[in-house]
Amino acid sequence: MYFKQFYLACLAHASYLIGSQGEAVVVDPQRDVDQYIKEAEANDLQIKYVIETHLHADFVSGHRELAARTGAEIVFSEKAGATFPHRAVREGAELMIGKVVLRIIETPGHTPEGISVLVIDTEVSPQPQKVLTGDTLFIGDVGRPDLAGGKGYTPQMMAGMMYDSLHQKLLQLSDDVEIHPAHGAGSMCGRNISAETSSTIGEQKISNYALKPMSKEEFIRMMTSELPTAPAYFSEDAEINRDGAVPLAALPKAAALSPLEVTDLISHGNVVLDVRSAAEFGAAHVPGSINIGLGGQFASWAASLISLQSPIVIVADSEAQVEEAQTRLARVGIESARGYLGGGMNAWIEAGLEATAVPQITVDQLNDLIASQTDFRVLDVRRPPEYTSGHVPGAIPEPLSTLQARVPVLDLEPSKITAVICASGYRSSAATSILQQHGFANIVNVTGGTNAWINAGYEVEIPGGNEK
Repeated sequence: MYFKQFYLACLAHASYLIGSQGEAVVVDPQRDVDQYIKEAEANDLQIKYVIETHLHADFVSGHRELAARTGAEIVFSEKAGATFPHRAVREGAELMIGKVVLRIIETPGHTPEGISVLVIDTEVSPQPQKVLTGDTLFIGDVGRPDLAGGKGYTPQMMAGMMYDSLHQKLLQLSDDVEIHPAHGAGSMCGRNISAETSSTIGEQKISNYALKPMSKEEFIRMMTSELPTAPAYFSEDAEINRDGAVPLAALPKAAALSPLEVTDLISHGNVVLDVRSAAEFGAAHVPGSINIGLGGQFASWAASLISLQSPIVIVADSEAQVEEAQTRLARVGIESARGYLGGGMNAWIEAGLEATAVPQITVDQLNDLIASQTDFRVLDVRRPPEYTSGHVPGAIPEPLSTLQARVPVLDLEPSKITAVICASGYRSSAATSILQQHGFANIVNVTGGTNAWINAGYEVEIPGGNEK
């Protein structure tokens, strides 16, 4: 049996190609599908099936394009309600590729239509050797149960289904069965996902907090408490996947725009998306633009902070960066890039147009500021679990995901100095751009973030009064 995981770090997304005797299946493909076709051809495999473990909410799948280009049949749970031709499967359905059996088990909990795929290489054993768990069981975590509200299910109902899927099905597998999920660390589909991208049933019984012995009621309470807010685009991406996305090649390419054309688009409500690094953005940027750098989890943050329908103008260092940005935006359903600033910020400045800056400071400089300034704020834009694990003393918490809506109610004064910090300086740069949109004039971005602060040995505050 041929087995390969494809891991897309910027979306923390794992997809799979499995082959046997010239036939293959792709499971949970990303939107740009060339890599699966090339890999299959290189190994003399013909893609026969494309299986989706559920209607993905955090990215747009390439199942329709992959099927159109290879002649493969798309496979979904019968509960998915996919609107295009596909094979609708239920518990116990089996697909064959060469000597490999793919057996479907229904594992709702993250979504009502969730399935897992048992992989049985019959040349090795009649028992499953691997299980592709989609977003039901992760390494170190399980799928969040609150994404099905629009389908008439409460988080409590979904968490109950998750408990049954885990205890009645997945945990009944042999301890040596390998687990291969659809996501890794950083995905918003779970809360505590490990950086590891595979494990075994036995290992997870020991290390996964959600699999510890507990009653169904205890599990439901645990899984439905303190859930982070789901990004608004999740429901939109799920519906795109239900209908199937258009091929990437069908999307128009962003055109080069002059600085004056960009200013005109800005006046008509276009969003300026600056995809450069925090340092480059901080040095000079188009006023009112939002910074989401290509160097981080660009696509998921872009979809979280910008409406999928918002018309966008891209600012980048090169045409290659523009092309990369368009591809990565399309992976989450943003197809509205009107163009890009031709010549980048150099062209903008040479045209005599105003540019805005955000000073970048080190943690040593932040420490000096805290010691010397009495009217000064630190804003921590990490997620709540990160903040409670330890933060700069006195820092005000507000996750980046909710900052835009909550700026007016925060204990911040636009005219006074505000230092913005995250874990490394990536999310905080995006936050500085949001604050500037709200009229904050004295913003600084802390490079290296809280990680650098801790590594430098500075005081760390932990909620509850403890310090270290």
